[in-house]
Amino acid sequence: MAKVFRPSRGESRILSKIESSKERVRRLAIEQTKNVVETLSNAVSMKLIEEKLIQTTSKDDIQNQIEASLEKLTRLDEFEIDYQIAPFRHLVPRPNIVSLYLTAFIIEQLINHRSVEDIYGSDEEIYACINRQVAKFILQ
Repeated sequence: MAKVFRPSRGESRILSKIESSKERVRRLAIEQTKNVVETLSNAVSMKLIEEKLIQTTSKDDIQNQIEASLEKLTRLDEFEIDYQIAPFRHLVPRPNIVSLYLTAFIIEQLINHRSVEDIYGSDEEIYACINRQVAKFILQ
């Protein structure tokens, strides 16, 4: 018979603090995104094209799509964000929510855009490229 795990009061308090700190970091990252939408979308689109992860006919179209996605991120509730990133949640051990959301957007939706000829690289490479740019604009 399997043993039932019942955390003590102290363990419950620690687990609760860990969860609340994760949620606080997540909300802070999304709030900071509101202030840097345009510059972040420009940096991400440029890096994706420079590193040849996206082949496109128009960099401006890609930038506009990424900018619209970031603006949408700032308005979504937690359930909608979790639904969008669900397939990529285990891509890296401790993902940045903004980077993960943009990765999901590029892999699932931007690939069908008329200006995108093809998307190269693995999911991890795309995430890493995006995350390097996000880290420059959003405090961890």
